[in-house]
Amino acid sequence: MKKLILVVTVLLGGMFCMSAQEISEHALGIRFGDNDGFGGELSYQKKLESNKRLEVDLGYRNHKNYDAFKLSGIYQWVWNIEQGFNWYAGFGAGIGSWSYSNGIIRDNDDGLFINADGNVGIEYNFDAPFLISLDFRPEIGIIGDYGKDTDLDLALSLRYQF
Repeated sequence: MKKLILVVTVLLGGMFCMSAQEISEHALGIRFGDNDGFGGELSYQKKLESNKRLEVDLGYRNHKNYDAFKLSGIYQWVWNIEQGFNWYAGFGAGIGSWSYSNGIIRDNDDGLFINADGNVGIEYNFDAPFLISLDFRPEIGIIGDYGKDTDLDLALSLRYQF
């Protein structure tokens, strides 16, 4: 019985180590960053090919002066640095809506906005099914007043891989 437990433990440990060197099929978590006032975002990653994935982030902001939501999609390429460490880069777009919720501020520029996004970051795959990453996402406003300037978003993400 002890041999069986040892074999199962070694096999499971080996599976975790092998998966730490590859992109997982799915990862779900939270991305904490400034992101033009959005703060935390729900984040989902889907593997497309051996070194490519799609990241989709949904943020909602309920501020005393305005409410906003944003959905971002980023196509990423992932490269291995060292066992467990990867770096990635990609591009995508964001779409959202915002409106003033304070009756004092009157502005006709609230509404739909669209951004072009870039993305570069570094991540670590733990031996357990968890992923931590630090990334930089410049966003350039294309349509709408909310994202009319270039925003430089630095974020820390924690994700569960499955």
